[in-house]
Amino acid sequence: MTAIGVDWRVVDGVATAWFDAPSLIEGAALARRIAELSAEIVVDLRATGMRVRLASDEHAEAVSAAARDLGLAANPVALQHLSVVIESANPSVMKPFWQRVLDYAPGEDGGLADPLRRDPEVRIRRSTEPRPLRNRIHLDVVRPAAAVEQAGLGEASGPFGVCHSDPDGNEVDLVPGAALGERSETADWQVVFSAMACYRTTSPTQQGELASAAAALASNAGFPLLVDLRPGLMIIDSGKDQWGDDAHGLELDFTDFAANLQTAARELGATADLRLPRFAQLFLDAADVAAVRAFWVAALGYTHDRRAGVTDIHDPRRLNPVLVFQQLDASETQRRQQRNRIHFELAVPTDLSQTRLAATIAAGGRLLDESKDRWRVADPEGNEIVLVSRA
Repeated sequence: MTAIGVDWRVVDGVATAWFDAPSLIEGAALARRIAELSAEIVVDLRATGMRVRLASDEHAEAVSAAARDLGLAANPVALQHLSVVIESANPSVMKPFWQRVLDYAPGEDGGLADPLRRDPEVRIRRSTEPRPLRNRIHLDVVRPAAAVEQAGLGEASGPFGVCHSDPDGNEVDLVPGAALGERSETADWQVVFSAMACYRTTSPTQQGELASAAAALASNAGFPLLVDLRPGLMIIDSGKDQWGDDAHGLELDFTDFAANLQTAARELGATADLRLPRFAQLFLDAADVAAVRAFWVAALGYTHDRRAGVTDIHDPRRLNPVLVFQQLDASETQRRQQRNRIHFELAVPTDLSQTRLAATIAAGGRLLDESKDRWRVADPEGNEIVLVSRA
């Protein structure tokens, strides 16, 4: 930690910092400075600040200096990384299925990783324990309709006709997205639970200008836009359901707002890539939704969706995936007692790990086992999370 400065922590093997910012405009100013340092630095710009992940440690001090120059302070409490772990007796058979579902690339640990570094990694690990009758955790993945068709998963099942099973029977709902209306002014946008547009950029200068333009439009509208900067790419995202009037609660027609963003992007010469939008969220069945949800709010540091009757919880900075709860029939005792073959893994900085573990236990968690830097904890109904600390 000291080698890369006090602002930075290693989270899941990557030097990472969060800098609080009073608005998207101030964050975009830092994003432009960072883009001038290196196009390989990954930036997630939010209305309350920005997360910065480095390809190497060499730019850490320069990024910190630029943040200080702009009056922005680091806040390591925001740092964490959530991934999905699937256990299987034959991981090599599982990988092709999930690669088609997610359009992921092979990861360093033998699993799969989002090339855009936005959606959760899928780690596939060998296990010879018997598979349960049905998983209580599953994924929802939303991609453009053409991409869903090209995935070639065969006939879907379930009440909505979108459910597929991997070779071990783990379920995923692969949902086709749709265009954001029929107007040509929003042709760059896809609705994949989020409303999203992905723009190819040709230079750090162009990318920085687009980030500033998007930030200005969002700040004027009072909309908490998500703006992710990647090498040669910028992703503009509403956040799950936030394009709907009932979710954002603003005097705002999101399609008009999206049209203005599209105009700004095209005027700067950015080109939309309609293949890339993707949204992934996590579903968990629970007999006592209130108790299980309270556990996961504490374990993940999440907050409740503002809408009445919605069970979603989400990262307050919208950096990690949404978790949704479904009611499970309490009489299904066998299903309630099964051990999941899918669980979550949360990487947190070492100096914050004990605080997070204590909050997780206090919220009804049961410590199952531990090692030097790993703690496996079950929620009130037996679903598991592994906390992992990295110095």
